[in-house]
Amino acid sequence: MGNRGIYVEIHVQAPMDQVWNLSQDPAQHSRWDLRFSSITPTTPTVDGAMRFTYTRRTPLRTVAGDGISIGEHRRRDGTRTSALRFATTDRLSPIRSGRGYWRYVPTDTGVRFLTGYDYEPGWGRLLDRLVRPLLGWATAWSFDRLRIWAERGEAPEEWPIHSVLWFWRPDRPRARECLRAPRGGRRRDDHLRAAPRTLAALRNPEGDHS
Repeated sequence: MGNRGIYVEIHVQAPMDQVWNLSQDPAQHSRWDLRFSSITPTTPTVDGAMRFTYTRRTPLRTVAGDGISIGEHRRRDGTRTSALRFATTDRLSPIRSGRGYWRYVPTDTGVRFLTGYDYEPGWGRLLDRLVRPLLGWATAWSFDRLRIWAERGEAPEEWPIHSVLWFWRPDRPRARECLRAPRGGRRRDDHLRAAPRTLAALRNPEGDHS
């Protein structure tokens, strides 16, 4: 797909169920994740996946798309995963289609919450050299906003995007709190190699938005 996959990891000192629910419930997810303005489940599939629509509002335009996701609640070691594919037909979207996964790894003090994803650029590969780092930053900043919500009980709305300029608040969400590559890896690695098997089984969503 793109020039390189995006990887973000953060440690959240909160129970597994809490982190899972805040990130898997569409209504809660769109509150902390800067990449989405809304996520609306539509219809389940026969194999247990869920179709959904999503939007990202900007001052000039609202981009809409379709997706499909499937969760794997428990493994023997306590790890949980979810996988998704997404797509849009909006020509003004910087992302045309993509795929990725989330993994939740239990630790002695909480959860290692991580994601790996990649996408097909909507504005061409040259402009994607600018877009991709911004998407990686937005993902990392959002993950830290989720961490603050889970650990301190501070709602995401208390930390709007312009809080990045609140330099007098060292407790604000910061992208640098996240790892941007697996331990011992590099940002330019293929971060989908560790994706769950369910990702390969997901069919591409059929976008019908413009």
